[in-house]
Amino acid sequence: MDIENLLQELNESQRKAVEYNDGPSLVIAGAGSGKTRVLTYKIAYLLNLGLPPHNILSLTFTNKAAREMKARVGQLMGESVARRLWMGTFHSIFSRILRTEAEKIGFTSNFTIFDSADSRNLIKTIIKEYQLDDKTYKPARIQAMISNAKNALVSPVAYAQSKEMQEYDMKAKIPMVRDIYRSYNARLQASNTMDFDDLLYYTNRLFRDHPEVLKTYQDRFQFILVDEYQDTNFAQYLVVKQLADAHHRVCVVGDDAQSIYSFRGANIDNILNYKSNYPEARIFKLEQNYRSTQNIVNAANSLIKQNKGQIQKNVFSENQVGEKLEVASAFSDFEEGIIVANKIQDLRRSKDSSYSDFVILYRTNAQSRVFEESLRKKNIPYRIYGGLSFYQRKEIKDVIAYFRMVVNPKDEEAFKRIINYPTRGIGNTTVGKIVDTAQLHNLSLWETIGDPLAHNLNVNTGTAKKLNDFHTLIDGFIKELPVASAYELATKIVKESGIAREAYQDQTPEGMSRQENLQELLGGIHEFCESRLEEGEQNIGLIDFLSEVSLLSDQDTDKEVEQEKVTMMTIHASKGLEFKNVFVVGLEEDLFPSSMTKSEPKGLEEERRLFYVAITRAEQFCMLTYAKSRFRNGQTNSCNPSRFLKDIDREFLNANAGVLEGTMGGFSQQTQGNFWDTVRRNREEKEELQEVKRKEESIFERPQIPVSREDKYSKPNFVNARNAEPKTPLTKDIYGIQVGAVIKHERFGIGTVSAIEGDAASRKATVEFENAGVKQLLLKFARFDIIG
Repeated sequence: MDIENLLQELNESQRKAVEYNDGPSLVIAGAGSGKTRVLTYKIAYLLNLGLPPHNILSLTFTNKAAREMKARVGQLMGESVARRLWMGTFHSIFSRILRTEAEKIGFTSNFTIFDSADSRNLIKTIIKEYQLDDKTYKPARIQAMISNAKNALVSPVAYAQSKEMQEYDMKAKIPMVRDIYRSYNARLQASNTMDFDDLLYYTNRLFRDHPEVLKTYQDRFQFILVDEYQDTNFAQYLVVKQLADAHHRVCVVGDDAQSIYSFRGANIDNILNYKSNYPEARIFKLEQNYRSTQNIVNAANSLIKQNKGQIQKNVFSENQVGEKLEVASAFSDFEEGIIVANKIQDLRRSKDSSYSDFVILYRTNAQSRVFEESLRKKNIPYRIYGGLSFYQRKEIKDVIAYFRMVVNPKDEEAFKRIINYPTRGIGNTTVGKIVDTAQLHNLSLWETIGDPLAHNLNVNTGTAKKLNDFHTLIDGFIKELPVASAYELATKIVKESGIAREAYQDQTPEGMSRQENLQELLGGIHEFCESRLEEGEQNIGLIDFLSEVSLLSDQDTDKEVEQEKVTMMTIHASKGLEFKNVFVVGLEEDLFPSSMTKSEPKGLEEERRLFYVAITRAEQFCMLTYAKSRFRNGQTNSCNPSRFLKDIDREFLNANAGVLEGTMGGFSQQTQGNFWDTVRRNREEKEELQEVKRKEESIFERPQIPVSREDKYSKPNFVNARNAEPKTPLTKDIYGIQVGAVIKHERFGIGTVSAIEGDAASRKATVEFENAGVKQLLLKFARFDIIG
């Protein structure tokens, strides 16, 4: 395609960004503004000007983005031309360079690359060789620390010589990290292996220590393009700068308003300070959003303008005005799930939409459970994008395996899953012996370890004691089955098995996610027990919960690939995607924004950018929801609406009066940080671990339902409504409730009483709730207030 035809397909801002190639440029691409189109057409434009394809370097963050761009260039300029471009992810391009220059950095060209699992396994081995406790030196945590150091270009020697790092590690009670890092790196080099972070680390070292090599690649790459520049870390920023220093023909594309990956090392200052690093740089702004309605774009603009650390732009849409963003408050996270499921059904009918037109976005993976269950009850198909369904996550399956073992000790798969989880020194060899002995005597594995001597189990005294301790632990839980509620027994299992202790020692992002999932599981069990009690159902034991959850797990494995499904995902996973209808849920203080950002304004601004990303995924409809109460840390907590809701101009919101009351104001911007600032923040976070420990213990100490399944349930110990006087004497009963009364239920929300029946001990009220539908409540257990 010739130049004129190329340029005619671009709007004025896009065309200017494509045409300028005389020096460095920064293209600020607002959400939905066509940044991939600009990158693709810029490459085609350069090729049309006569620049050979092998002189163009184009760096992306994902293989998918690289494939898409290469395919588009191929359509415009021919596949043979596209194939000769240096186009790919940072890691793939740098790997290609390192294979050519490997000997200069002490490797051979056939070096292998460790993936994350390989790296973690090597770290595990080193921790074991140093005879360190892997509960203190958790491999995932050590791996993350080494990764952060490499991406900040901190070598093992520099790490060991850093007083700040040593002080932090001493305070965190992991002083051997420097030795693990040194051994890990030495083992990689000795085996001619690199990990993913090394691909960045060694490319920088190669260019630093071998200027002649750097000049070779500076001469080769006459033009450099970088996608998603706001997501670059220090190592990526520096290698691009080194390559561009000779000719300054570099174009970076990104959106500071969508910088949401600081936890991976991304540094927003790379894009905010671009003009400082390249004073002669031209800045182009792509401000027309082709994706969303005007109301969605304007709402997002009003939100993000509250951030002080940003490059000013005026994103606009020429699409239809569209509906205002809906804001819905729920009385509980349970009702929030119902509201969203109901709205999806209504919109699907009224707009003739497919289920695949809908997405539910949440801040943390743990939030998926309540929406999964609400969608199932409505027979709405769904899929979890970029992750597992709640009951398929490892930590949840581990706990469920404990439940299965307690309910049915002969469950061999459950036995094998938990016999050494958490680690108790019972290895695969011992398990193999147990299996062989059980088969020999035609016994279950459980029966075999019940009396190992009688069955001639060939294990030493120490192992026999460990097996006996495990048997005693499980047997103690089994004895609780007839009298304990599912919630009481589940909390006891999670605590006494050591699962909670292990989970709360891991403060990596993955570890925090596992903690949230465990809390959510206990919350779900609490909800199960409470709902059944209120509906007059006494079967609230662990076996009853397992019967219900096994059906949910079975549905999780359904393989109907072709079926249209609602998508559910974290907001982080949604970046780069778009949907007609978007639900952003859990907009509450301490959840979104996360409680971890409250003391750090820079972190709070990133949370606001994350909310901006969520809103701008929507094409036509966007609903924002929050709950006034949520079950967390072992109790039902009152919640305040997120301060971010107040940041959006009211003229773009459709919210009932009073819905946004209680939202909080914003924070000011904080000065920029670097790697050592992060170290200091980490140290401060470590000092807060005692509070984390307190939370770990608290989730087991305040059960909000009766802990026995016997006569305790006959004692009314909840409802505030019982002493209330009704406004008019309609079939009034001993609980102060009457037909026609309007109640506010803790989980189901607002409802009207349509019938009351039964004697005093089993009195039930039929209530028609606005969102939850018709429920029958056993009054002695129901939690509600009479409001009319």
